[in-house]
Amino acid sequence: MEAWDERAVRERLRCAGQEHLLRFCADLAPGPRAALLAELGPLEPDVLREHCRRAAAAHGRPSGPGPDLAARLQPLPPDRLGSATRCHPDTRRRWEEEGLHQIALGKVAVLLLAGGQGTRLGVPYPKGMYQVGLPSQKSLYSCRPRGSGGAAVAGERFGTRCIVPWYIMTSEFTLEPTAKFFQEHDFFHLDPANVVMFEQRMLPAVTFDGRAILERKDKVAMAPDGNGGLYCALADHQILEDMEQRGVEFVHVYCVDNILVRLPDPLFIGFCVCQGSDCGTKVVEKAYPEEPVGVVCQVDGVPQVVEYNEMDPETVQLRAPSGALLFSAGNICNHFFTRAFLRRVTSEYEPLLQPHVAVKKVPYVDEEGNSVTPKAPNGIKMEKFVFDVFPFAKNFVAFEVPREEEFSPLKNGDLAARDSPTTARQALLWQHYRWAVQAGARFLNINGVLLPDQPPSLPDQGEPPAVCEISPLVSCFGEGLEEYLRGREFQTPLLLDEKEARALHP
Repeated sequence: MEAWDERAVRERLRCAGQEHLLRFCADLAPGPRAALLAELGPLEPDVLREHCRRAAAAHGRPSGPGPDLAARLQPLPPDRLGSATRCHPDTRRRWEEEGLHQIALGKVAVLLLAGGQGTRLGVPYPKGMYQVGLPSQKSLYSCRPRGSGGAAVAGERFGTRCIVPWYIMTSEFTLEPTAKFFQEHDFFHLDPANVVMFEQRMLPAVTFDGRAILERKDKVAMAPDGNGGLYCALADHQILEDMEQRGVEFVHVYCVDNILVRLPDPLFIGFCVCQGSDCGTKVVEKAYPEEPVGVVCQVDGVPQVVEYNEMDPETVQLRAPSGALLFSAGNICNHFFTRAFLRRVTSEYEPLLQPHVAVKKVPYVDEEGNSVTPKAPNGIKMEKFVFDVFPFAKNFVAFEVPREEEFSPLKNGDLAARDSPTTARQALLWQHYRWAVQAGARFLNINGVLLPDQPPSLPDQGEPPAVCEISPLVSCFGEGLEEYLRGREFQTPLLLDEKEARALHP
């Protein structure tokens, strides 16, 4: 921890108009005082002053795309929207082959957005470490192939050893526990040299009148700058330079909370490459008009994400001539970028991104030094979103994927009806059950009675007919399971890990 001189820090804060952050400095023991000075010292006075000014100015100001939105909205044009299920089989094969080829050439990396804590889940550790209750007790970090899946398939297809670097954006809150977790789990069978962790910036929470909030006498209330902080973090830590040295040209970006994510997805990557796209995103069809997800669409002819609470009720309900929702492309935080596009963003466009205002209940100390937990929102956290760069793309595309195969986010605690540990676990187990049945497996219930051969095309709410979990070290996307499962009967639950796979197919 760098030692900072109190007088120098006080002068920097005075220039920023935030000298109140040191009002309890004289009360602190040497250790906490040094920690506070080390937190405040690196904050550039001009940047801090402007951040607090912009936060106060933004509070109460309407956010979003601006007035008369309904008249300015259009769905994406058909030539900018592909589909994993509605394309011709030959076209799908061509896209997938192109994606596998790029992976085999070492031109693809994956990048995980993992700066958030598990606050809404009620846990004091990073969300990626959370276990949803699978038979294997895997965490979100380990229950999917996470950078090795597409590489394994591409390597088998082209007879080569494929390396897909895994970049992980953490925050001050998550870097240390995430790094320790990876070390304890032997980097999930990946070479540590190909796992690159870096931190996003932290910004102070601000009162409605523009004063940075002191959370404790020795601690400023800081928060990550949103998943759109990715672009500053790429520049801060020379990540694009690292990608260039490794020969990476395409980056598959995803969020930590989606248990069904496919990584790297050769079909998505191949579609984007074949389209000549510099920026792409996956979408799912909205489940119902009022579903609280952002919509990928066009505003004034420019692609962007419009949040669900920015659209009026009439627009949300609009239907196309086919009867489908007009604005149905739900954003799932799963993106494709070329490295060249990310370079343009970091060098030209990032300063143009407009921060979003999040009004929060921020714990603070009052003028007497007492800790206060507010009962009403009292502060502003400013954050940017990763999709804020869509309008700057020269060739933007979206790719629709089936929700039941690719999207089940974990956002809430288990008391919630949606996006909970239970729904995430059920979604993964349903997916693996479908894979097993399609590969020729049959399952017996607890009474030894055969279950129906085929599951429904879309799972009902609740548990699947049989519990089946397939290790990503056995199959990444459901491929190659026939040699283990075809013609066999299994008692539920089935955990198809490497050991079980060797026993079934020595």
